[in-house]
Amino acid sequence: MKISFENADKVNGQITLVVEAEDYKEKVEKQLKEYRKKARVPGFRPGNVPMGMIKRQYGTAVKVDEINKTLGEELYKYVRENNIAMLGEPLPSEKQVPQDLEKDGPFEFIFDIAIAPEFQITLDGNDKIDYYDIQIDDELIDQQVEAFARQNGHYEKVEAFEPELRDMLKGDLRQLDADGSTLEGGITVSDAVLMPQYFKSDEQKALFDGAKLGDIITFNPKKAYPESDTEVAALLKIEKADAADMTSDFSYQITEISRYVNAEVDQKLFDTVFGEGNVNGEEEFRSRIAEGLKVQLRVEEDFRFLADLRAYAENKVGELTFPEELLKKIMKNNNKDKDEKYVDEHFADSLRELKWHLIKEQLVAAYDVKVEEADMKAAAREMARAQFAQYGMNDVPDEYLDNYAADLLKKKEYSDTIVDRVIERKLLLAIKPVVSLNTKNVTIDEFRQLAKA
Repeated sequence: MKISFENADKVNGQITLVVEAEDYKEKVEKQLKEYRKKARVPGFRPGNVPMGMIKRQYGTAVKVDEINKTLGEELYKYVRENNIAMLGEPLPSEKQVPQDLEKDGPFEFIFDIAIAPEFQITLDGNDKIDYYDIQIDDELIDQQVEAFARQNGHYEKVEAFEPELRDMLKGDLRQLDADGSTLEGGITVSDAVLMPQYFKSDEQKALFDGAKLGDIITFNPKKAYPESDTEVAALLKIEKADAADMTSDFSYQITEISRYVNAEVDQKLFDTVFGEGNVNGEEEFRSRIAEGLKVQLRVEEDFRFLADLRAYAENKVGELTFPEELLKKIMKNNNKDKDEKYVDEHFADSLRELKWHLIKEQLVAAYDVKVEEADMKAAAREMARAQFAQYGMNDVPDEYLDNYAADLLKKKEYSDTIVDRVIERKLLLAIKPVVSLNTKNVTIDEFRQLAKA
């Protein structure tokens, strides 16, 4: 096979491949022999179908398939061996003329390829990058103490309802008729739990103001939850389809009022949070909280540093010239279900991500960052743990975490994300000691504001 490469400019290239008969003939013959062994044709025993018949039926299709395979293999081999920094996939060139593959070769194929712009980036002690160090102050520790106390609180029975204190009601529901009397054969629910503060209707909420133990209040569940048949169905113990047509008022006799009370900040709470006997006294409790917060916030600090590192590196590299027309074609080819408007709207963001990808590739090579299997498993476990935490599942057994993490790694959409996370994490750890950190002490509120800026 003859292969030639030429550059229209530094970022647009063209590869021409001339396929000769000897490049594919042997493979085609071999494939047709396999077809012959398996062919089932009336009047012939398996393996004895005339080769001429096999060639007439399958010859062109097999030939096209083998030529395509050969093209792909040789093109990528050429790119790899000649260190061509190709972006995306090669596309058939507009210079390509139709090839009659039913005839004998040679066949000429021309591909346009996008080439990465040339640049070089190095980082050292002369590069000064901001690093925000979140200060663990008393206010932040107080907030965490409050959070632990709230998480480990409990309900206590009270006499009067206070919605702002997250009070919960328990009572008996009875469906009413048009006259306000209990409907004979209507819906009744014992020990129905209500938290009127979560009603969607202010009018229905107000009906429970000042409610006390033993009071009977008339309200309308459908008006309380006007857009959620699911809530109505759950409250009345009926099917969701029936809840859609439920318009009746209901009486609700309060049999119990419970108020959520935070746990006392005492030794019992210390033992619950950090294990029995591991913390003695409030001062040590607060000290351990401060240590834990610093570890948690370091993740956020590093994430911010990575964003600042990216901005710094992109600015240092400056503007890069990309083969935009060809990249738009590649983007459209990779999003066949989208229209031109989609490409136009997302192209600028795509270029920014591509620029960072190229910078990151250089830095990864410069600092010899490698992704090991153990890194992937650890990152997948972190992702799995975070997904479980979204549903309030914070104590998932290791076995379940490992199995879920393994499933994530099998899915390309997750495994690609995990690889990126591992690379960026290891790159961050490699670069932090090399550059000069412009450390800025900030409060948690100031740090949160940075993300909004």
